[in-house]
Amino acid sequence: MFITIMNRMSRMTLKDKILEVIAGPHVTAVATLDGKLPAVRFMVLAGFPDMTIVGATMKASKKVEQLKKNSDVALATWSGKEFSDPYVEVKAKGKIHEDIATKKKYWNPMFEQFFKTPENPDFVVLVFTAGEITYHGKNMSSMDVWKR
Repeated sequence: MFITIMNRMSRMTLKDKILEVIAGPHVTAVATLDGKLPAVRFMVLAGFPDMTIVGATMKASKKVEQLKKNSDVALATWSGKEFSDPYVEVKAKGKIHEDIATKKKYWNPMFEQFFKTPENPDFVVLVFTAGEITYHGKNMSSMDVWKR
């Protein structure tokens, strides 16, 4: 079984390996700039095959204010299962979406406890478009860079 898993891993593309880490909801460290200083917080984000990473927040949050001033962000996602699992570092541009179509597209039932419905005017969607993703393999055995 171990050899089968290793063979499958060796045939995976870098993009496939990255998607294994970012796909679905994951707790992710999100760094924006607060003036000249970094501001880091944890968010639940989900990655998609087009290498965008999406999350939800309150319109009045500091991160929204910071993204309006500077769209550059850094993200770090780790599966959170085993300390030795792969993780990724992402350099991206963040965009704030307030339109109903985007809010409905990315709506997740777990948002109900915070926002009630996608129509809530305080609910916004953050879409981070990755420009560069550094993938760190299991046990930090490898490091590869994907670029848009």
